[in-house]
Amino acid sequence: MDTAELEYELPSELIAQRPPERRDDSRLLVYDRATGEVRHRQFSELPEELYGELVVVNETRVIPARLRLERPGGGEAEVLLLEPVGPDGVWEGLARPSRRLRAGQRLGPVELLEPLGDGRWRLRLAGAPAGETPLPPYITEPLDDPDRYQTVFAREEGSAAAPTAGLHFTPELLDRLDVARVTLHVGLDTFRPIEAEALEEHEIHTERYSVEPGEWDRIRAAERVLAVGTTTVRVLETLASYNLLQASSDPSQPLSRAGRDASSRTSNKLLQGRTGLFITPGYEFKRVDSLLTNFHLPRSTLLALVMAFAGVEETRRLYELAIAERYRFYSFGDAMLIR
Repeated sequence: MDTAELEYELPSELIAQRPPERRDDSRLLVYDRATGEVRHRQFSELPEELYGELVVVNETRVIPARLRLERPGGGEAEVLLLEPVGPDGVWEGLARPSRRLRAGQRLGPVELLEPLGDGRWRLRLAGAPAGETPLPPYITEPLDDPDRYQTVFAREEGSAAAPTAGLHFTPELLDRLDVARVTLHVGLDTFRPIEAEALEEHEIHTERYSVEPGEWDRIRAAERVLAVGTTTVRVLETLASYNLLQASSDPSQPLSRAGRDASSRTSNKLLQGRTGLFITPGYEFKRVDSLLTNFHLPRSTLLALVMAFAGVEETRRLYELAIAERYRFYSFGDAMLIR
C-alpha cells in the first residue's frame, strides 16, 4: 500500500487545543459498516449506540516524562523519558539538543549513558520521574489541569502519551457499561509519521502490555468486543493471534516473526509481553468487533489501523465528512465509533 493513501488536508483550526469542559461533551461520529449509515451523536450517548459489547479500555497512566534541564556549561536541554529498560534507574529517552550532548554528561537528575541514534539515549534517572505532562507538539496551548491528559481509569504509570480515545469517558458513563481492562504503555513511536513510501516498509517499535488472566477470559468469551482506542486493539489482537498460533503450531518449533510479534508469557498474575503488531489494510481481525477511536494524524500507524478496520476508501470518506462537519481532531478532539 502506498503511504500517500494516509495523507489528508486538515484545517489547522480543527486541531483541538483544549479538552471540552466535560469529558463526554465531545461529539461522536457513528459509522455502521454493514449499512454504511452515519450518525452524529454526543459521546454521552455512546451506550445507546452499543449492542451489548464488552467495552475494553487501556488503563495505562501517562508519566510526568518531560524534563526541562540545564546543560553543564549553560544552555537549556530537554529529556523525554520513554521507557525504563534496566535496573538502577536506567531508561531510554529522547534528549535535545542531541548534537550538543555527549555520553557521561549530567543534566540535573539525568546521566547520559549511551547515544542510540535519532536523538534517543540510554540514560540513568535519579529518583522517580518528576517532570511535566508530555503533551503532543500539535497542542500549543498550556493545559490548566494535567489530569485532563489522563483517563479516569488510568492506573499503572508507564506511557509517554495518553490512550486518547479513553479521555472521553466519565465515571458515570463507565457505570452504564460492561467494562474490561488491559494495559499497553504507549510509546512515541506509535505516533511517529511513516516516512517509507510503501506502508509495508515501515517498522513499528514494540510496546509493553499486560492483561489479568481473568480479564482475558472475559474478553475471549464475550459475544462482541468494543476496543477503546488503537492501543487496546493492538493488545487484544496480539493475544488473539498468540492464542491461534499456540493452538495451531508445533510447540517444538520456533515461532515465526508474526508469532514473535504476538509473543506473551504468563506469570502468576499477568499475561504480559511486548507487541510489535503493525495492523494495516488487509489484516483479519480476530477479537475486535467494534472500534472507538479519535481522529488521527496523517501518515500515522494509527490511521492505517483505522483503515484496516473500516476500509481505506470508507475511512477517507469519513474523515472528509468529519472535516466538513467541523469535528475536532487529534488528542483532545472528538471521537468515532465504527461498528
